[in-house]
Amino acid sequence: MKRDIILFDLGNTLIYFDADWSQVLPECNAALLTALQNSGIALEEQDFLQKIDERLQAYYRQRDTEFIEYTTGYILRTLLAELGYPAVSESTVQQALRAMYAVSQAHWQVEEDAISTLEALRTKGLRLGLISNAGDDQDVQTLVDKAGIRGYFDVILTSAAQGIRKPNPRIFWNALSHWKALPTQAAMVGDTLGADILGAQHAGLLSIWITRRASKAANQSHQDTIRPDVTIAALSDVLEVI
Repeated sequence: MKRDIILFDLGNTLIYFDADWSQVLPECNAALLTALQNSGIALEEQDFLQKIDERLQAYYRQRDTEFIEYTTGYILRTLLAELGYPAVSESTVQQALRAMYAVSQAHWQVEEDAISTLEALRTKGLRLGLISNAGDDQDVQTLVDKAGIRGYFDVILTSAAQGIRKPNPRIFWNALSHWKALPTQAAMVGDTLGADILGAQHAGLLSIWITRRASKAANQSHQDTIRPDVTIAALSDVLEVI
């Protein structure tokens, strides 16, 4: 099982969310609205909050079936145009998104064994990369820095920046192209069967499923059909199988 490149997922693999998404998401949307209003965009509160929630929920469903990432920014600009604001500046949109994501970023915490595991893998001479499915590239970059793990990775890819999502094999190959490496040289560690594990297998990588925070809801429909090459309970267990 000799692999000298290890690719990692981010959320629920290297970091975890310490709150209830059903409570945090409305707070994110409210922060988004406030930032837009402070920029001089006159939005009706209840109408905007209802519509942005509907658009984002539809976006989340769509991207998990098409494996294409349109980005949260695209969804926001499209809605603002429909509400009569087609020419909102990029700086205004980005400022509003930063305010929205700051709410959720406060609830992401680094796993207690993440840094020690990454350090040990680096000490062993392994090359490390990160691939995250996310609607906003800057959000991921901020979370990586907040966790203090950027220095361990040679390459960090997001679906928002790439325009494609795991399990599309191209996003895995794009990561490997950083080293001009073959899939047989690499393993992928992640918590989601349908994205991380299936994607890794389709791309020709060794698949390692971490179950510590694996969502039962997200993985339930795949547990009888997608078989990871390796299953681990904690991130530090990677050291035992690589």
